[in-house]
Amino acid sequence: MQRLCSILGVSRSSFYYWRRTAADRAARQVTDAQLAARIRAVHQESDGTCGAPRITAELQETSGEAVSHKRDAGILRAFEVEGVRLRRRL
Repeated sequence: MQRLCSILGVSRSSFYYWRRTAADRAARQVTDAQLAARIRAVHQESDGTCGAPRITAELQETSGEAVSHKRDAGILRAFEVEGVRLRRRL
């Protein structure tokens, strides 16, 4: 393992940490996919107008689950879902 890590330019402790936390990353991906499904449902109910702050508020009201607006925004970006941005007319 030491030789492989030196060829790849990765420390052994980083490799073992990555290997140890693989299950946690997989669980996070599953919860993100479930949250993305709920986000899409809320987004479609609003006819595609809601952005991350409103979606976060709606999820907290309906499910009672504490969800960060930053996590919602990250999932929105990852799954390419956008709210409507209104421009100010001059």
